[in-house]
Amino acid sequence: MSQPEDITAQTTSWNNHDQPIHLSGSIQPHGLLLALNNNLEIWQVSNNTKNYLDKQPQDLLGQPLSCLLKTQQIEAVKQCLEKKIGSVTTVKIPITTVNGERYFDGMAHRTTNAVILELEPRDSDHEVSFLDFHGLVSEAIAHLQNTSNMAEFLHLVASEYRQITTFDRVMIYQFDEQGAGSVVAEVKREDLPPYLGLHYPPTDIPASARQLYTHCLLRFIPNITAQPIKLISQDGITTPVDLSWSVLRSVDPCCVTYHQNIGAAALFVIALIKDQQLWGLISCHHHTPKHLSYEVRKICEFLAQIVSLELGHKVIHSELDYQVKLKSLQSEFVESISQADNFIDALIKPQPSLLALVGATGAAVCLDNEITLMGATPDIEQVRALIAWVDSEKAGEQGAGSRGENTGVRFAPFSSFHLSSDQISNRMFATDSLPKLYPEAMQFKNIASGLLLLRISQIQRYYILWFRPEVLQTVNWAGDPNSSMQVDADGSITLCPRQSFEQWQEIVQLTSLPWKQCEIDNALALRNAIVGIVLSKAEELAKINQELERSNRELASFAYAASHDLKEPLRGIYNFSTILIEDYAQVLDEDGIEYLQTVLSLSVRMETLINSLLRLSQLGQAEPHLQATNLNELLDQVIEMICASRQEAQLNIRIPRPLPTVQCDPVLLNEVLSNLIINALKYNDKTEYWVEVGYLEEFKPQNHQKNYSYPVFYVKDNGIGIHAHHYQTIFRLFKRLHSQEKYGGGTGAGLAISKKIIELHGGQIWVESAAGIGSTFYFTLGQ
Repeated sequence: MSQPEDITAQTTSWNNHDQPIHLSGSIQPHGLLLALNNNLEIWQVSNNTKNYLDKQPQDLLGQPLSCLLKTQQIEAVKQCLEKKIGSVTTVKIPITTVNGERYFDGMAHRTTNAVILELEPRDSDHEVSFLDFHGLVSEAIAHLQNTSNMAEFLHLVASEYRQITTFDRVMIYQFDEQGAGSVVAEVKREDLPPYLGLHYPPTDIPASARQLYTHCLLRFIPNITAQPIKLISQDGITTPVDLSWSVLRSVDPCCVTYHQNIGAAALFVIALIKDQQLWGLISCHHHTPKHLSYEVRKICEFLAQIVSLELGHKVIHSELDYQVKLKSLQSEFVESISQADNFIDALIKPQPSLLALVGATGAAVCLDNEITLMGATPDIEQVRALIAWVDSEKAGEQGAGSRGENTGVRFAPFSSFHLSSDQISNRMFATDSLPKLYPEAMQFKNIASGLLLLRISQIQRYYILWFRPEVLQTVNWAGDPNSSMQVDADGSITLCPRQSFEQWQEIVQLTSLPWKQCEIDNALALRNAIVGIVLSKAEELAKINQELERSNRELASFAYAASHDLKEPLRGIYNFSTILIEDYAQVLDEDGIEYLQTVLSLSVRMETLINSLLRLSQLGQAEPHLQATNLNELLDQVIEMICASRQEAQLNIRIPRPLPTVQCDPVLLNEVLSNLIINALKYNDKTEYWVEVGYLEEFKPQNHQKNYSYPVFYVKDNGIGIHAHHYQTIFRLFKRLHSQEKYGGGTGAGLAISKKIIELHGGQIWVESAAGIGSTFYFTLGQ
């Protein structure tokens, strides 16, 4: 493989370059470079113009480009000013020198501070015709498209590139998740040692170099030992030229030594991009200096783009079959749990298996403190501790930054740790080397060296964990992967070229088989399905509650009708019976008087029953159960309840100081705080909303004559506010200021209920507000 030297940035823990290579200020000698300003005036030039143009660099600095190029070529270069940074314009350029006309391939592109024109000499102004181009690539493309097997496809790619370039060795190099990689295809001279199957650490191609390859696809070095040519600036100009997209950019000394150690004298590297990510490299080595014309390099770049497109279609058939199997299992599983009454039973029932969804050998389902185990797993307490470690230590985030090229750990591509991207990092944790991240896992490495943890709920402790056992693996490295790192006296790490590339074997322990991306995707899809099912069940429950509320309203209406309509005739019966006893007792016998007294007794009993029914239909008729209540604990319960019913991961509820302990009915006051806080959250259209809960020891409300010398509690928000003429209206039963559809709906009973509860405690409730600014609800609980 090839070690690009394009390390544009390193952290302070690595010492590799005095300055980034893209600002090296030098180029390779097989061409020349002109840096132009927006007026196409030359302000930097390579110090080899005498060799190619018969002019000294000082004769060109400050001169317009027209001193070298004709109008037609200048117009072509000027197009760069209209293109995006790094977009290349190519042009054939003849330049008249004192020794006659010379021909160049011109490559122009724009950077942030210059237009870069690079010139490579050519023998004549002859251009490769379309037929020539077609003849070189058409047969190769046909062969590539007719190959479906990935291994055969990659070998064919290497063969085609060796045929086009005639380099001694052509390798296909594939990256893994950590930036380490391996040679997955190779075509070479028979007398050269094989590199096929060897692995290379991330330090060989650091992250910054891999990122650069996604912008600049080609790197050509015809002579690894050629002396670089410095760029010369006008007097007083020290601004470096950005050479990130330069085809002539010089070679870093570390890269030179590296390739000398493996016997390469010429390099040609082309990036392979799959799904907009760097998949790997086509790396061509030659053991003597070797030049490729610009046309051949562009043909290779074009062919690489075809290869990149085909990578998305070339899959290993066994993997495709496995993906189809996982999707089928997922569909069956989701259908099963959607129809089940008991969620846990549906997850752990044998068919279809929760283990088969991701190819695990053990699983644990955690719903709050209840943990259910399946297959080969750690014990319940070990699982509980593992979940606590993931939550409290944020192992996923720390692990993602603790491995790779910025640490001194041993690089082993199969000992991988990966977290999904930021949008899912809070939902998924996956590693195939758990004991290396969590030392306590050494106790159960034989059954759980691999962990895939799915967090179903951010609020409640709902998790599914899958486990895989330790699998010892042998990794063949191209030399000791740690030999490229030298620890300095100050503790920093310096990258240095490795001296040996002989096969170096490592037995990788404490690792499981890696989790495939399709398995991780299947787990995430399961989570989404579970959330959808829970929401569907919640919607059904909401409909049932709505029906219950309707029934309760009808019952309340019936109770009111009974108390109102039945009391009137009942009162008449009682009154007339009393009159008969008082005024006509002398004309009645004993049986008649007894009958009338029975009527009176029954009417009294019936009125008592009607009053009991009315009390059941009205809130606040029962006496509150007063007790000493810590309002801090009560408020915590309220916030927890609200969090459990809302989608936001975190609510901005402010509590300026601890609340006191008071005499109240905690159940009823819980309802008051819930209603007020939910309304504060609901009726808020601010991007950064907040709610504040507190109390005042002394307080005089607006437009109130009374001063309160005992605690006045409040719930304050920065929501939509309330107009003053609605201050009393909002406390009426079933009175809403907005349509049912706005602000999440509601019955309009919450504030009326809260008012009843506060009054039941002997207190008062009121509001102070400003429309568009926010509201503050105050209440007392009596003296």
